[in-house]
Amino acid sequence: MRGSIQSYRKVSLESQLADASPHKITQMLFNGALERIAQSKAAMEQHDFAQKGILIGKAIGIIQGLKNSLVMDEGGEIAANLGQLYDFMLRRITEANANNDFQALDDVAVLLREIKEAWDAIPADKHYLTANKEHA
Repeated sequence: MRGSIQSYRKVSLESQLADASPHKITQMLFNGALERIAQSKAAMEQHDFAQKGILIGKAIGIIQGLKNSLVMDEGGEIAANLGQLYDFMLRRITEANANNDFQALDDVAVLLREIKEAWDAIPADKHYLTANKEHA
């Protein structure tokens, strides 16, 4: 049953991505990172350190993907600041993994939520601005 659910989720995600704008994909990345962090905390609470490591690894990959999507040449100070924030998040989440530090995961989640909320607040008629480049 679990395999069927995972297969369904994969197909669902693939169909969402096929039709998604770059703006929507970025929103999905934020959601995915936040979900993996929450799941990492749950695994940490259950002392399932192998699963915690896998989930934190996925969160790191997503945050790195968000950082890599920055258009530094055109994004100016905003892109530079976001790049530094993503670097900070990557350090904190690595510390969380090494030290089983709940607070470090919470710190990263708070920052991701703040950036996500700003991203979500972009009016729909401005989403086309991300058609040729990702965020900032």
